[in-house]
Amino acid sequence: MANDNAGDVDRVWDLMKKIGFAMLVTRDGDKLRARPMSAYLDRDANTIFFLTDARRHKDDEIARHPSVNLSFADAGSQKYVSLTGTAVVSDDRAKIKELFSTPAKAWWDSAEDPNIRVLKVTPDDAEFWDSPGTVISYVKMAAAAVTNTRPDIGENRKVSM
Repeated sequence: MANDNAGDVDRVWDLMKKIGFAMLVTRDGDKLRARPMSAYLDRDANTIFFLTDARRHKDDEIARHPSVNLSFADAGSQKYVSLTGTAVVSDDRAKIKELFSTPAKAWWDSAEDPNIRVLKVTPDDAEFWDSPGTVISYVKMAAAAVTNTRPDIGENRKVSM
């Protein structure tokens, strides 16, 4: 059941921005594969961009199965987003130059590298978990265990994007 609350959609974008890195999950035949990626968010375009390398398997996997999952996690502050969407890989050189930054320099010498591709993910829906933090969550869980109640450890919502 999705929630169309604009505030929840904003919260998803805020959490993704704060976390910054996502595990990109693609389908490789019958198996799922995940790898960490640096996310570039464009809220106005309702798009998450990544720079990827044409020599890696994920581009082929996305061409065969464009439905992907992005999992953003900040375990230290107990904030998480799981997003499903549709991915497309392109050789948009202008977008590559626009997105090329310090994280990309760990993988390529320059934005001119012919192996760089843009991965564009258009979100379908998301779910977020936003907790007050590890210590408070553990205290609330311990109290709930003692009182035989369910702990209130933050917000959890499903959101249509």
